[in-house]
Amino acid sequence: MALREIRKQGDPILNKECKPVKEMTERLQELIEDMFETMYEGNGCGLAAPQVGILKQITVIDVEDGNQYVLINPEILEESGSQTGDEGCLSVPGYTGTVTRPQHIRIRALDENMEPYELEAEDLLARCILHECDHLHGHLYTEKVEGPLREVTAEEEGEEEA
Repeated sequence: MALREIRKQGDPILNKECKPVKEMTERLQELIEDMFETMYEGNGCGLAAPQVGILKQITVIDVEDGNQYVLINPEILEESGSQTGDEGCLSVPGYTGTVTRPQHIRIRALDENMEPYELEAEDLLARCILHECDHLHGHLYTEKVEGPLREVTAEEEGEEEA
């Protein structure tokens, strides 16, 4: 496993549409492991492949609910409700902003073994999944921020980043 460089806002790769994954390879398996390691090193709760320079539909998520989620080619099937809260991003270090997203979602994705599954999520997990799925379609949370971005300290940042 290795740490990968996290691309920062302004890098054109973050604004590109990612390609679906057709088959799992040893390189993609290694990418997933590296993404988890990179996410943990940055104190994030989610990381999408374009954030480490790879235009593939892969995200990893850990919201400290006892699970590590790998979402390959995720598709949002349902959204309901509404939640408003602060979001940060490893690609936009030092800032946070208020974003409203659905409270409850249902998604379909492939796991690291390319096995299909569906997942229902709410609260922080739903927010994180939606945030990471946005990355796969070339969007940053800063496009959805209500009001100004706010600077945060490194200590606060570790608590909020996705």
